[in-house]
Amino acid sequence: MAELAALEDPRARAVNERHGDDHGVNLGRLRALAKRLKTQQELANRLWETGDTAARLLALLICRPKAFARDELDAMLREARTPKVHDWLVNYVVKKSPHAEELRVTWSADPDPVVASAGWALTTERVAKRPEGLDLAGLLDVVEAEMKDAPDRLQWAMNHCLAQIGIEHPEHRARALAIGERLEVLKDYPTPPGCTSPFAPVWIDEMVRRRQAS
Repeated sequence: MAELAALEDPRARAVNERHGDDHGVNLGRLRALAKRLKTQQELANRLWETGDTAARLLALLICRPKAFARDELDAMLREARTPKVHDWLVNYVVKKSPHAEELRVTWSADPDPVVASAGWALTTERVAKRPEGLDLAGLLDVVEAEMKDAPDRLQWAMNHCLAQIGIEHPEHRARALAIGERLEVLKDYPTPPGCTSPFAPVWIDEMVRRRQAS
């Protein structure tokens, strides 16, 4: 904890806090510290228990994803209220867990929109890598009915799933594009030069174009 405190940078904190993350550690330095520590599950558990955001991010980098029980991961997600901890927990730990599919189903149906967004993130992963058994048309039905009025983080996750269906599955592409055009979610999102807009129709078209050009 002392070492993390020494890495605190007021400028990094100001940037992070604009995104809802209450820590001031440069992530490159945090990753370097994790690389030095290597995998240490017990230390990861103790860091997580501090409740400190930087400590929890470090814990997620040095933990052993398959060591967590299903209920532990569920509790951790419900405690992970800052966006970066939430994202790293889902992407670096839950996606590598044998409990990922069970949690995907449970979280997708959760009334808490932040928890539900994790379920959608896991669904998006399956859309891209293991779509067998998914009802893609049914997912598009839910997106069409609920995405427009969903809270921000849930809306973002649903939009990513919409785009991924359009990118990966040509048979559903026209409908995914039509849903995106009609709902106009993230249409005006400020996108830096050289980056792809998160507006689903633009995102889908750009990724399909790149694949066809390669």
